[in-house]
Amino acid sequence: MHPQQLISGCITTKQVFGKTRHPIIDKNTVINEEHIQVLKHFNIDSVEVSEKLASGSHFIPEKVTTPEHFSRKNVQRKSRDSFENLYLNAVLGYKAMFQKWQGGSPIDIYQVQKMMMPLFDYVKDISLDLFLLHKFASKQDYFYHHGVSIALLSAHLAKKLGYEKEWVQVGIAAILADSGMAKLNENWLMKESRLTIAEYEEIKKHPTLSYRMVEDIPYVTQDMKLSILQHHERMDGSGYPIGVRAEKIHPFAKIIAVSDTYHAMTSERVYRRKQSPFKVVEEMLKLKYQKFDYPVLQKFIDTLMNYTIGTRVMLSTGKEAYIIFVDYNQPTRPMVRVMDSGEIIKLNEKKAIFIENIITE
Repeated sequence: MHPQQLISGCITTKQVFGKTRHPIIDKNTVINEEHIQVLKHFNIDSVEVSEKLASGSHFIPEKVTTPEHFSRKNVQRKSRDSFENLYLNAVLGYKAMFQKWQGGSPIDIYQVQKMMMPLFDYVKDISLDLFLLHKFASKQDYFYHHGVSIALLSAHLAKKLGYEKEWVQVGIAAILADSGMAKLNENWLMKESRLTIAEYEEIKKHPTLSYRMVEDIPYVTQDMKLSILQHHERMDGSGYPIGVRAEKIHPFAKIIAVSDTYHAMTSERVYRRKQSPFKVVEEMLKLKYQKFDYPVLQKFIDTLMNYTIGTRVMLSTGKEAYIIFVDYNQPTRPMVRVMDSGEIIKLNEKKAIFIENIITE
């Protein structure tokens, strides 16, 4: 039976295997919607089920009328390869632009737009890749990866929040948010240790400098300019450069703040190891009312978790596992199946174990 033909209540008569020696679904399992989603994520082509449902009634499967499922994997791989090439070229383009800004050149907004628009076309199609952008970042070129990545994450988040037209503006504002860093000491971008207090105080001036670089550009709307100025402001007033509180922070800036923090914490830095996306989200949730706009953060997390069922992960125990269920009340603590033993672990009940990383192939 093709997974598209299954319904809740079907009973498996054989174990279902993915790419491992251990089953992803056991024999005699009563299928529910979560199981069907897992089967789709693992690209399972057929499942053997009983002629009767768990209720005792006969199971009459519908015909599969489209072959899309069988070709989707190759199409998706081709699409992701194209996305990766565009992304890496954009990072190189942003680096070249930034170096010109360091030399005193003004921002060419049309060049920025031309560089980013092809990538924005992928925003609605490759959501999981967007949350794994940190895997591309290198220690040496982190800053340039960060600019392109938060632009994509911010545009994606804005779209999910219902900004049907303005989401592109949010993405462009995000890549320009750190443009003012070009006016500061370039050695700080590559410093192999944490900034001193004095250096950090200088860094805190970059949103103002970024604002000044865009304030006379007609294409950059007032909303974009304000979000560039405020992208490091925080809900409790602890941010910079002004220290404004919740109601005074522009909605675009709240979106960029979440994307900026997530990518910075999940990326490898010269002076700090990258952290697990799940651990980062857990840390951000602890500050959901003090630092971030909660509805924006919640939408970001909901979107991330929508694409994680079936994802292969590395646990803090050193074991590889697959995510088989996400509890949206505790999104960073999903249910996983350990690959080498088949053991199912509810991470919300095993606080000492967490997801160390998402495994990509």
